[in-house]
Amino acid sequence: MNNAAERPLNGDVEDDDDDDGADLEAWERTYAEDRSWEALQEDESGLLRPIDTTAIYHAQYRRRLRNLAATAATSRIQKGLIRYLYIVVDLSKAASERDFRPSRMAVIGKQVEVFIREFFDQNPLSHVGLVTIKDGIANCITELGGSPESHINALMGKLDCSGDASLQNALELVLGCLNQIPSYGHREALILYSALSTCDPGDLMETIQKCKKSKIRCSVIGLAAEMFVCKHLCQETGGTYSVALDESHFKELILEHAPPPPAIAEYATANLIKMGFPQRSAEGSVAICTCHEEAKAGGGYTCPRCKVRVCELPTECRVCGLTLISSPHLARSYHHLFPIVMFDEVSPSQNDSSRSFPNTCFGCQESLLTQGNKPGLSVICPKCKQQFCLDCDIYIHESLHNCPGCESSRHSKSVTT
Repeated sequence: MNNAAERPLNGDVEDDDDDDGADLEAWERTYAEDRSWEALQEDESGLLRPIDTTAIYHAQYRRRLRNLAATAATSRIQKGLIRYLYIVVDLSKAASERDFRPSRMAVIGKQVEVFIREFFDQNPLSHVGLVTIKDGIANCITELGGSPESHINALMGKLDCSGDASLQNALELVLGCLNQIPSYGHREALILYSALSTCDPGDLMETIQKCKKSKIRCSVIGLAAEMFVCKHLCQETGGTYSVALDESHFKELILEHAPPPPAIAEYATANLIKMGFPQRSAEGSVAICTCHEEAKAGGGYTCPRCKVRVCELPTECRVCGLTLISSPHLARSYHHLFPIVMFDEVSPSQNDSSRSFPNTCFGCQESLLTQGNKPGLSVICPKCKQQFCLDCDIYIHESLHNCPGCESSRHSKSVTT
């Protein structure tokens, strides 16, 4: 009997509907997973064009800005500028799921790298530590520190998934580390959770109460369905809980934790903090670095109190315990106390003959007209009445933190007087 006669012809394999993806070639699976046709839209002339995501991204950005403004309006103005944050990354077997392309683990690693850089850009006086969960055990891969590169390199070397997740073990580890933080520091934990369960050795509710008593603000971003225990943790400790729908939504959610949240009075006491402003060492000098405990030539900074060498700022001197920073760090933290106001949106319908708006952005001098010389979306500063494009609006509020129109008018007044 010829078995070849029983084989389906032309590669038609008789499988279930669930196995249809296995019939595709490698290049076909790439396009099927990308779903690139969803990024096209039909214009008024019937032609297919890529979807313009600028307006969508700007709407998401302004929604996040409004949420922050509303939170600041209903809370106290005091900000937690000195933050001690532990990022807890779930690397259990649930992180290997491929509902996020190419996997949850890859998306988490990519977005955590972006978040760490953004966090230190907005919080130069703060410190970050990394904790991973796998095989039911929580491991601290980096201690609290102010070097983004060391955290990123340590995380990229530990991206492998196995076992179950234990939320209690992670909280106990974070609790033990943050209990040593000074009273002026704001204690926070950001948990990126992929699993739908937690394998704990004890009473998780008791650990949550310990976190609440220690004034640790715990926030959770889930990559699967909503879990009651995660929501309960955030409600008890004053954090936020959200579930990511896709990679872009996950990035939006994690970046919401970069700006310092409004401080609660009983969570951090206001007192004076001793800080040192070290001088940069000469390039040809050789000294033992207290960070790495080895001799290094050139660079580094000298502690003004005990005269030891440190590699980078900000940090805490390991010999005398003095907090070492530079003056630009204080200047970059200043804008959180006095944030720039939101700009008002100017819709194309407002650009009529009754109101004369400029055709160029005041910041980048690019044209504000779209195809066909029609006015596009723009924003206007409520103080100086200068008009800006959407890209400049995002750059001013997220990076520059000063309005060019207001600063130029203030400079011109000082020159005339």
